[in-house]
Amino acid sequence: MRTSYHEQLDRLVTRLLRTSRLVADMMDRAGTALVEADGELAHEVIADGATLERVKTEAEGHAHAILALQSPVATDLRVVLAAIHAVGDLDRMGRLAIHVAEAVQRRYPARVVPHVLVPRFVEMGRIAVWLAVMAGQAVQSRDAVLARTLISVDDDMDDLHRTLFTVIDYQNWAHGTTKAVDAALLSRYYERFADHAVSLAKQTTFVVTGRPKWTDVVPAQGGARIA
Repeated sequence: MRTSYHEQLDRLVTRLLRTSRLVADMMDRAGTALVEADGELAHEVIADGATLERVKTEAEGHAHAILALQSPVATDLRVVLAAIHAVGDLDRMGRLAIHVAEAVQRRYPARVVPHVLVPRFVEMGRIAVWLAVMAGQAVQSRDAVLARTLISVDDDMDDLHRTLFTVIDYQNWAHGTTKAVDAALLSRYYERFADHAVSLAKQTTFVVTGRPKWTDVVPAQGGARIA
């Protein structure tokens, strides 16, 4: 019976890992649709919302069943509680990817952002996908040090989001108010996606230490790097 119980916990964590890969893939494809003005690809990402809703419901049901039937304690209880919070973060990440895809569809066949901003959004997309993948790995491995490294990469995303306003407020901006508003909203979607990835990784710290604080673990030497 106990072996079955821990197998259920392992399957729950595996669900989270798969969901993190799903939302990473959704944001990756949404970003491609954004920079290539690909309306068909954007439609595919939006359609993935049904899959996201299904896996979210299954993961929540799995976690609640463990709580109700197994009465976990100590670390096991923290795993289940962290999983419930993680499902919420993953769902929001997927919805943010869908928001990016919806922006592409709204302006299709025109581009949502001007060419001058494409490299910035390519980099934001790269960071977002990396954070989603690594957050999922941190949850699976319960590697609190790995989780801690994500915050420095999130800082890079914050810098890209913050400095965007310098670009669109500059006196030589010649792309109109609509594109400025679109760019600001899209940048916010990416920034929030990254924040939820970091929140997801923080659940690992909670599982390992019982205290959801970054200061409870030692950061990796040399900072984080994106391969």
